[in-house]
Formats: sequence, structure tokens, C-alpha cells
Amino acid sequence: MVTLETSRLVLRRWHEDDVAPMAAIHADPEVMRWIRDGSVRDEQQTRSGIQAWESEWDAQGFGLFAVEIRSTGELAGFTGLSVPAYLPEVLPAVEVGWRLGRSHWGQGLATEAAAAAVRFGFEERRLERIVSIAQVGNAASERIMTKLGMRPLRETVSPSGGRRVRVFALSSHEYVTTTR
Repeated sequence: MVTLETSRLVLRRWHEDDVAPMAAIHADPEVMRWIRDGSVRDEQQTRSGIQAWESEWDAQGFGLFAVEIRSTGELAGFTGLSVPAYLPEVLPAVEVGWRLGRSHWGQGLATEAAAAAVRFGFEERRLERIVSIAQVGNAASERIMTKLGMRPLRETVSPSGGRRVRVFALSSHEYVTTTR
């Protein structure tokens, strides 16, 4: 099982006891504001999501990690890699994404977690390119993408919500030249 560690975080596979804290994150309208149509999710939807994320690990060899705070063991949210099937025009692609509970915002944790996921994608899974997608107006996510070394690729409309999104990208070559 893949586990990654950073100075403040543990990125790991999902456990049954992650469902309730992740459901609490999904129940926060402010957290979900920039996700698809902005709808919150209940515990059953969260459980189904976690099962799908775990299935992607089995099928792809990568997926979304549970993000745990090292010092407390608290679940902060998720980060990781997934295939953005909801935006077919960018396929084939692998997307880095993140979602943290509001109490963990503004501390650099999303950037730290996503950087570890990007490193895993390029160094362990030998991906050629990683994208990240954010709704237009989500300046916080765009700042993280920029900190990861990504550059804007295109703007389009997501068919799974009808909202405008920006796609950022980072190639393995760009990653190697910026991490040396």
C-alpha cells in the first residue's frame, strides 16, 4: 500500500473511520462551493465516493489519498491523482486535485499535499503530464496550481455542471527541470 509523508502530513489509503470526517467536510457548503454544481454531499455519497477512489487505485495504480495531519492523526481531506472523466476534452489525462476541510485552509497544507501527489505521479508512476482543473473564480486553487509549477492550458465549460473551468498543466519535462 502506498503511503507518502511530508513534514506535516501523511497521505494514505482510505479507512472505514474516514467516512464520517470526510462526510463532515463534504457537508460544508463553503468547501463544496467550487465542486461541480456546488452541492453538498451526505454520508452515503461520501462513502460511495471513497469506494470509487479506492477502486481507481486498484484499476490505475494511483488515486486519491486521505490526507492526515501527522501531529494529531486528524483527517484533513484528500489529495491525489485521478482521471478527469468529467471533462472528456482533456483526456487522456491525469488530474491532481485536493479538498480540505475549512479548518485546514490558509496553512499551505493543500500545496504541501498536492506537491507530494505530483512528485508521486512523475517519479513513481512515470506520468508524462499532470493537469489540474478549477472553476473560473476559484483563485485559491489557481494559486496552488501556480505554486506546483503548472501553467494555464485552456478555459472551457465543464459538461458535468455547466460551469466555466480553467485547465492547468505540468509536463514531466517541466517538472524535472524545475525540481533540479
